[in-house]
Amino acid sequence: MKILHLYHDIMNLYGEYANVVAMQRILVNSGADCTVDRLTFGDNAVLEDYSFIYMGSGTERNRNVVMEDFSRYKVSLKKYIDSGKVLLMTGNSFEMLGASITDAKGQKLEGIGLFDFTVTEQSRTRNTADAVFKAEFSDKPLVGFINKCSEINGITEPLFEVMMGLGNTAEDKREGIRLNNFFGTHLTGPVLIKNPFFLEYMAGLIIGDESKVSTRHLGFEKSGYDVTLSELTKRMGQ
Repeated sequence: MKILHLYHDIMNLYGEYANVVAMQRILVNSGADCTVDRLTFGDNAVLEDYSFIYMGSGTERNRNVVMEDFSRYKVSLKKYIDSGKVLLMTGNSFEMLGASITDAKGQKLEGIGLFDFTVTEQSRTRNTADAVFKAEFSDKPLVGFINKCSEINGITEPLFEVMMGLGNTAEDKREGIRLNNFFGTHLTGPVLIKNPFFLEYMAGLIIGDESKVSTRHLGFEKSGYDVTLSELTKRMGQ
């Protein structure tokens, strides 16, 4: 199995390389021969060669620079998502896949256009919040942190339901986007470290059988998750 970490050097605002490290470790511990390629500008990735692709968050400026380069993968990225292979984009990286991004100065940038949603940035305010989300694929809520200056309108297939924190817009109680095995979310943490059962779920999708995923090495991650969830649940008044 091969993992691709795209734009690892510029879209890594919150140390999200740890998501890739965690995924490689769980796959190897589950018996897979797994390698990681880290590619960026000027590199040419053959997306279909990979079992898992990851891209993390960047500054708004870096996201816009990456979007221009990333657009060359539009056709192969659509094929990758349609095939059911696993793709995770965290922070503001998945915003590139929409129809447009209107930046804080009012300039409208054309998105990659795989989805119809639109992104609008605020001019002065960043929204930050701890988060607790529900997901259809798990009976456990996800935890993490949100730091963004954007609102996203037009997402019809959200990934999470908001229990605490920020949704795609100020009024929306849904967050992120999912299509097949593509997952896009502003949730950071890094998300696969903070939520080991999410890591297990995604590894199962990659391997094709969740029962073959080994989680014996995730003791510290599970303990950390339990503590975080407990503290955030207290803050929700439950």
